[in-house]
Amino acid sequence: MLYTQLKKWMALVFVLAASSVYATPITITDVLGREVTFDAPAQRVIVGFYPEDYMAIGTEDAFDHVVGMSKYIWQARTRNWQMYLEHRPSLDDIPGIGRVDTQTFSVEKTISLNPDVLMLADWQFKGLGNDIKRLEDAGIAIVVVDYNAQTLERHIKSTKLIGEITGQKERAAKIAREYENNLNSIEKRLKEANLPKPTVYSEYGAAGVDEIGYTFGKNMWGAISTMAGGDNISAPYIEWWGKLNPEQILASDPDVIVMTGYESSSSDTGMVMGQGVDEALAKQRLEGFKNRTGWSTLTAVKNNRMYGAYHGAVRSITDGAMIQFYAKAMYPEEFKDLDPEAAYLDFYKKYLPVMPEGTFMVQLK
Repeated sequence: MLYTQLKKWMALVFVLAASSVYATPITITDVLGREVTFDAPAQRVIVGFYPEDYMAIGTEDAFDHVVGMSKYIWQARTRNWQMYLEHRPSLDDIPGIGRVDTQTFSVEKTISLNPDVLMLADWQFKGLGNDIKRLEDAGIAIVVVDYNAQTLERHIKSTKLIGEITGQKERAAKIAREYENNLNSIEKRLKEANLPKPTVYSEYGAAGVDEIGYTFGKNMWGAISTMAGGDNISAPYIEWWGKLNPEQILASDPDVIVMTGYESSSSDTGMVMGQGVDEALAKQRLEGFKNRTGWSTLTAVKNNRMYGAYHGAVRSITDGAMIQFYAKAMYPEEFKDLDPEAAYLDFYKKYLPVMPEGTFMVQLK
């Protein structure tokens, strides 16, 4: 028995020694220009936002070291979350830390989980205000990333930061390079075509036909539509996200309309898209928006240039396929060779342990 205990003790010492050699102190600069020092790859991480990106870039093994998570953004994608749970049930055991936007974020719970690194979205970091000092005083390294801004610079920077946290720098660089090449290719083709920019309106359509939903200015779908060569009608009136006056939508008369949704909606007429959603149902919901007051006069409605997109595929390194989707929707001849949905699924095939099935992009014809 003494010999067995000695072997176990020696094995534990070896593991601890190996991990201490493997994890080395690094100093990185996050998206806010803050210098942050921690041992990488981090052994205890709390993921405040972008959990699927964290897995894609850091690999599934990175979740062996996730000790806390703000789960709601993943659980909002109900069937996507269930798909991951079926593959990795232990995700359900990761403690939740609450939400910044609803003021349920628990500083005490976060500190009690003893993380080496707390990864936050830009908006979360800013929303926590004075609580940031409490967390840092507890010895927690806070790294700020940002896919919400939907800029090439921040997408690339955030991807490489996750690579640093997880010890997957080469994988992160590859994913970042593919994203950049995709965007550069679209921009090059748009420049060569030199066509007038179509006007485009994007709306999160969960509230249904009878209520105007959120649209986007210079981030998320607003930024994607602009990168894809569109003239976003919401940009002059909405800085980040908000609701556009119904009369303004009619006055702007967009050439293209994109309604986005999750797997479920708050209305029987709300837009639904994503994992497990049947294409016929997505098209039925999309068709219903033609019945909005005054919309029958819109150019996009009359020409059937109405599209549906999965809201879970934005503010993410996976959204390169959505830039393709918008480009093809606005310039169908110039980008007829692209298959955006195949590109979206190909990212899963290459970088994630699950393969979603459902409707992620749709068009009325």
